[in-house]
Amino acid sequence: MFTGLIQALGTIESLGRSRFQIACQVGATDLILGDLAIGDSVAVNGVCLTVVEIMPRGLVAEASPETLGRTTLGSDLNGYVNLEASLRAGSKLGGHFVTGHVDAIATMEAAVSVGNSWEMRFVPPSDADLWNQQIAPYLVAKGSIAVNGVSLTISECDRHSRWFAVAVIPHTYQNTNLCTLETGSLVNLEADILGKYVAKFLSINSTDSVNIYHQQSLTATPEITPEFLSEHGFN
Repeated sequence: MFTGLIQALGTIESLGRSRFQIACQVGATDLILGDLAIGDSVAVNGVCLTVVEIMPRGLVAEASPETLGRTTLGSDLNGYVNLEASLRAGSKLGGHFVTGHVDAIATMEAAVSVGNSWEMRFVPPSDADLWNQQIAPYLVAKGSIAVNGVSLTISECDRHSRWFAVAVIPHTYQNTNLCTLETGSLVNLEADILGKYVAKFLSINSTDSVNIYHQQSLTATPEITPEFLSEHGFN
């Protein structure tokens, strides 16, 4: 579990199909490696990876084929990556609950400077299946979303969920790799896990209510007669 508050930037290098070497930026090593142990989780651009080796200035982590197929780790390793160590019991939760299980990839359509912040707009890639299934249902204005592991608030979204925009404050922009994104850059998205649970709960309850209604409709209503009343204690 993570918070979406990025602790450091780093670089990433592939060591093979499923292994990656991540080097922390100079001066930020302790933030990530301070109490890190083999088997711990680290979020790399929002992707939860398992640490298999610890080095003086970085770590080696492994990813599953499913992770490679659903995230930018399988295709785009250019530039800096956002790093966050997993949340510890008792730690402050400053962003929102981020699992590190990326739902889909998106494309940055535009980034515009507005005052001292940045307005960034994201759209689905050419293959929008995962976006439509895993992102679109949970896009709500003022809701939370993780972009490359960064906890952000949705400032605006299309009513058909074909795009969404976020307002990025200067500190977040300058201290994450959001400042390196260009038009067409791919990013990892994770929808709000609490929103997913609420949607699941409402869906189940709605289905149960419909089933109960149909069951009651199919049950024959007995005729109210003196004999029926007497049988049920109404003498």
